[in-house]
Amino acid sequence: MIRHLVLFKLNQGVKRDEPRAAEGYRAFKELGDRIPELTFWECEWNISERPIAYDFAINAAVEDADALRRYLAHRDHQAAVALWREFSTWVIADYEF
Repeated sequence: MIRHLVLFKLNQGVKRDEPRAAEGYRAFKELGDRIPELTFWECEWNISERPIAYDFAINAAVEDADALRRYLAHRDHQAAVALWREFSTWVIADYEF
């Protein structure tokens, strides 16, 4: 199994209630039901007010490296990434567990 973690930081001046952020949120929330390679999927806005905290997180799991590649290439994932690319930056960690 591979854990796929992504933490998003909204760009300066972007608020989570803006239409583009709300659209990005919906796009990622729906991926768990659309991509068969995902064996576990959760994503949500951060609730911490600590200054080092990121704004949004994805915690996902897939069976293996091939499933991760298929997930990353999936058109719905690519569409969601394109939305988030417009208003955020992110860091990623993928590891076996």
